Amino acid sequence: MKIVKYISGFYNLIFSSLSKRVVVFGCSLFTFHFTSGQQLETYIEEALANSPEIQKFELQYQITTEKTNEVRTIPNTEIGVGYFVSEPETRTGAQKAKVSIKQMIPWFGSITARESYASAIANAKYEDIVIAKRKLIIAVSQSYYNLYTINAQQKILLQHIELLKTYETLALTAVEIGKASAVDVLRLQIRQNELSQVLAVSEQDFLAEQTVFNTLLDRDKSIEIQIVNELTIPSENVSFTSTTLALHPELIKYDKLYQSVEQSELLNQKKSNPMIGFGIDYIAVSERPNMNFSDNGKDIIMPMVSLSIPLFNQKHKSKTKQNQLKQQEIKVQKQERLNTLKTALDKAITDRKTARIRFDTQAKNLKQAKDAEEILVKSYETGTIDFNDVLDIQELQLKFQMNQIASVKAYFNATTIINYLSN
Repeated sequence: MKIVKYISGFYNLIFSSLSKRVVVFGCSLFTFHFTSGQQLETYIEEALANSPEIQKFELQYQITTEKTNEVRTIPNTEIGVGYFVSEPETRTGAQKAKVSIKQMIPWFGSITARESYASAIANAKYEDIVIAKRKLIIAVSQSYYNLYTINAQQKILLQHIELLKTYETLALTAVEIGKASAVDVLRLQIRQNELSQVLAVSEQDFLAEQTVFNTLLDRDKSIEIQIVNELTIPSENVSFTSTTLALHPELIKYDKLYQSVEQSELLNQKKSNPMIGFGIDYIAVSERPNMNFSDNGKDIIMPMVSLSIPLFNQKHKSKTKQNQLKQQEIKVQKQERLNTLKTALDKAITDRKTARIRFDTQAKNLKQAKDAEEILVKSYETGTIDFNDVLDIQELQLKFQMNQIASVKAYFNATTIINYLSN
């Protein structure tokens, strides 16, 4: 009888203390510290600084910006040199050679129109950088939350394995006094093996996700990631509405593309205007022999003005029609993308609310599992403990805690998407 009371006290102490540790871990697991937030922010800053994709878009933007310098130029100066094989005779002498210089100048405002068009293209390209940065922030954040989830689940698995070892010790003692069978011990050992397997697989999942995370930061895949110990779901949600989407860079890009088409049409209208050319011809003339007059051998200088008129301007009319169709296409594309973003935002808001509901439900389930655990402890004092019930309760607690972690992950992933769409 003393042995039973001793075992009962030992069981009550260990079982209750370990259970409290699990429950406390389940609650404290979701306390988010400001320093932890800074840690993720540091990783994001590193990813933004090292990302080859962002560097690619920045170089493309620099190229399009440089084009504004390219379009400021006027057409090439035409220089021609000719030599008369058969020298034509004129009154002042034979023509020996000819040099021509000609410069075409675009119609007034054409160069400015080209600059405006190139600048509009560069502005649209800049939005690719903004979008790429936002998407990278999503990828880094979600990978980080995946690592956090795996790490938190591993801690819970280790605690449950230790708890099962305590059960095993208790069961072995109960077998010695005839209050349990060897089958109960084997069941506990099998359950430990199962959890150890889950833990081993989880460790491999962590290494795989660590590779993904380090790749996003463009660094060696084996670098260890510092993961926060605690996250929490805030007590209140920040409300978001679809009206905040109006300033989203994915939609602003369509506005800038529309403006670039407008500038393209203005440039097209300028191109349909004439071009003015200025030039000069110089003809070298040799002196006529045996003749004496004032203009003998005088070279010829002939200034010229030319006009290039696009009489057949079907090309420009077609370009105008194309620009009109492009503007309609951009409007449709923007509306389509706006609908997609609205749907994604509404879904993310719903997912975040759902995650909070599931987290609260799992918290209630954990409390009820704790109550069931206390009943089992009391039943042990009367000698009616059933280790099958112990395993069932332990498995339920593990399930509820895993679901809580999954709910936190879902909450923060949804928040990341909301931030991408709304900020």
